[in-house]
Amino acid sequence: MSNESATRITPGNALRPEDIALEVRTGLARPTEDVAEYALRLGDDGLILAQRLGHWISRGPELEEDVALGNIALDQLGHARSFLTYAGGAWDKTEDDLAYFRREHEFRSAAIFEQPNGDFAATIARQFVVSYYQFELYRGLTQSTDATLAAIAAKAVKEVDYHRDHSAQWVLRLAGGTDESRTRMIQGLKQMWPYVAELFQDDELTTRLTETGAAVEPSSLRADFDRLTGEVLKEAELEVPDGPAAPGGGRHGRHSEHLGYLLAEMQVLAREYPGASW
Repeated sequence: MSNESATRITPGNALRPEDIALEVRTGLARPTEDVAEYALRLGDDGLILAQRLGHWISRGPELEEDVALGNIALDQLGHARSFLTYAGGAWDKTEDDLAYFRREHEFRSAAIFEQPNGDFAATIARQFVVSYYQFELYRGLTQSTDATLAAIAAKAVKEVDYHRDHSAQWVLRLAGGTDESRTRMIQGLKQMWPYVAELFQDDELTTRLTETGAAVEPSSLRADFDRLTGEVLKEAELEVPDGPAAPGGGRHGRHSEHLGYLLAEMQVLAREYPGASW
């Protein structure tokens, strides 16, 4: 069934995960199977990235950056909570069920989100790619025919716009700093760029949802991504990295070894003490 009655976002009325959970429980919002699978992908992206970024707290190059990366991680976690809460409505699962009690092959995040932080420049390179991708994605999803997806995206796009600016400023700062910082920025981009292609790959799920207006075709976002990231790289006097694309497969449960280690740490408490609260 289509989601016609869910609360659309309006100024001062952000749709929270708790609101989505209530609408799911009361039958006001329930995703179709396809929409749930799509929301699961986006929720997993945010969840895995939040876990990665959280490792920088107390480890950033300066105190302000500790706070900035922590805030970006919290934004990503908020997006994940909303998408996972909505996806779970199709399977009578909570956001915690989906975050903590799925196995590695059941996650649908793209490969770039699980890549190790590396040094600070590598983290910035990953964030640069992700934020420019997510901005185009969420901007398109604000027009989704699924009201809950549109509401989540309308809030998320404002936050990701800040993430874009933050990462772009650091690309410029590192590229224009010392020889060492420039070298590290170039290496960071080379490490992360092979994972760009997967973000813009269409498949049967996105094609079906695009036909109904619920989603946007990933490939349709690539031109604006290339143009906008290209402008930043040109200003930084950096070249777009050239090389083969990584295999990908995260949207279908095929992941690198990095995700397993990340999940082991993220899930251990919930699995050791299921149902615990404090």
